[in-house]
Amino acid sequence: MDLAVTLLVILAKVIGLTFLVVLPLVPISVYFERRFSAIIQDRVGPNRVGVPLTLLGAKKDFSFFGLIQPMADGVKLFLKEDFTPSHVRKAFYWLAPALTVVPSLVTVCVVPFGGNIEVNGQIHKLVIADLDVGPLFIFAISSLAVYGITLAGWSSNSKFPFIGGVRSTAQMISYEIALGLSVVPVLLYYGDLNLSNIVQQQSQNGWLLLPLWGNSAPWNNGGDYTAWIFWIPAMIAFLIFTTSVFAETNRMPFDLPECETELVGGYHTEYSSMKFAMFFMGEYAAMVIGSAMVVTLFLGGWSLGPWFDNWAAGLAIGSVKIGGLLNMAVFMGKVVGFILFFILVRWTVPRFRYDQLMRLGWVIFFEAALINVFLAALVIAAPQFGAAATVGGLILLVIVTAALVWALKVSEKRPKPISI
Repeated sequence: MDLAVTLLVILAKVIGLTFLVVLPLVPISVYFERRFSAIIQDRVGPNRVGVPLTLLGAKKDFSFFGLIQPMADGVKLFLKEDFTPSHVRKAFYWLAPALTVVPSLVTVCVVPFGGNIEVNGQIHKLVIADLDVGPLFIFAISSLAVYGITLAGWSSNSKFPFIGGVRSTAQMISYEIALGLSVVPVLLYYGDLNLSNIVQQQSQNGWLLLPLWGNSAPWNNGGDYTAWIFWIPAMIAFLIFTTSVFAETNRMPFDLPECETELVGGYHTEYSSMKFAMFFMGEYAAMVIGSAMVVTLFLGGWSLGPWFDNWAAGLAIGSVKIGGLLNMAVFMGKVVGFILFFILVRWTVPRFRYDQLMRLGWVIFFEAALINVFLAALVIAAPQFGAAATVGGLILLVIVTAALVWALKVSEKRPKPISI
């Protein structure tokens, strides 16, 4: 009986969090993107597609603010002819869209969507798999998405998709290093690889970028300013991580693999119907997961502060404590807010040149993330080192950073053209 209940709970988590929370966010993100871009460009945007009440005899349709538009797009793509060109390598051509969308959905399982729900004395966490290697699992699985794009470009047997696939491979590998290094300071600070525990610590002791309560506040910990000083490497890590997520998801200003002005459609030029839709879903699902990771690591996850969290934890209907659902609403609100930030960046920042994109990844972010790891370690170890050793370490870090910047500037200096 207990096994059956456990399996039912796992099934409810998988279906509820994946198919009722993450997947609906994909069409909602598309709708937000269209409306947001319309506002930026001072036009109306999709506002017509709604409930066709005139078919039922009413005098006027119910437009429903155009919210049905993503559903109409989905039906259109589903009903289109599933055409496979004769010149493609068919097995890889069919496999590529699945390799793009599946990793994004698998990584959902370690993201904590909310606090705990207690039913008849049994506590259930709102996370599908509470792994102790959450960030490593996400990096390992999400890195597989590059194979989908690469295979799509190669198997299309066409020059524009191939260039798009090669670009995407170089871009994603370049920014994965900076992405991984930027998270190291966070993991050093919390000393934990379990995302649920990281969020719990932020709930009790302040968010990583807002250390204003609990043991992070100097007035609560006997005048220890470590959490406040750590805000500097945390902010650097946040900027590198967020920018790298843009690059990993191929979003503007890093959408070189599919830029229409140069490559028609990039790696998905030869795709149509639901195969094309799966690339579309993969991009938006990756954006949702990227936003969820930023919120989880830097912005407190499902926490809204100890006062709200404590009040929500005591909220119950009968023998069921439902505070976790309120935490889940908070988490989704933060994720949607960050998705809107994604959309704002896409429609306001112009596309990078490819050499600029590579330079940002290898010359700036890689070195900055590496130095930031040592800076974070120095801040964390400062209370044990003492003042003299900390100042000495800081001076050494500044010298190494200055030497690195000088070496990069010298290596980038171009020879002057010879005049004849």
